[in-house]
Amino acid sequence: PREVAALAPDARLTVLEQLGGPGERVHHALDDADPLHVLAVECGADGASLVPGRPDDTYEHDGQLTKREVRAVTLALLAPRPGELLWDVGAGAGSIAVEWCRTHPSCRAIAVEQHPERAARITRNATALGVPGIEVVVGTSPGALELEPPDAVFIGGGLTAEGVVERCWAALKPGGRLVANAVTLESEAVLTRWHGRLGGDLSRIEVSRAAAIGGFTGWRPQMPVTTWVVAKENVAEEKV
Repeated sequence: PREVAALAPDARLTVLEQLGGPGERVHHALDDADPLHVLAVECGADGASLVPGRPDDTYEHDGQLTKREVRAVTLALLAPRPGELLWDVGAGAGSIAVEWCRTHPSCRAIAVEQHPERAARITRNATALGVPGIEVVVGTSPGALELEPPDAVFIGGGLTAEGVVERCWAALKPGGRLVANAVTLESEAVLTRWHGRLGGDLSRIEVSRAAAIGGFTGWRPQMPVTTWVVAKENVAEEKV
């Protein structure tokens, strides 16, 4: 019980020992627990929600972060299911991989990032948010993408690099989903070209946040994000 208490300092622990026996006892004395016990862990009010769209300041980042509102939409489009594997390509701070894994304990993710300092940051974010099992690969795509075939792929960076989309699409399992976000005209052009080839859905997400304007409050627009999502099962063989 003391080891659990050290890992979850805000939780309320209850020891249920010798259940069903003559010495059955329920108490909170962590140092006085019979070896044969069950430990109930009641998470405190500060426990983090598992719903995608954690506040941006939850993450350590250098600006390369899929913002909260866009992240929530992106996870909805990726549609994680128990036991599935995600490739987070051009992972930045790793927020998509982290929130994918938080949806279910059996969900896995591989985050691919070419900058070593950002890759180290992904590991710290994953550990801080309770999903330390995320695999982080340091390398440049598409060369770094010789990995276990994924059930879903998110491309958040490196869209304009030759061969990235091709490699992700080829590796994606049948029935898998590919989601890519673009904020520049060049990366948007890549999405438009691939949408014309494979279909799927293109959409644009525009978010404004309230901010101070002198002594008043007004809307400050964020950069619009173009999103492309396509499912492999919906693509005719001759189009690939």
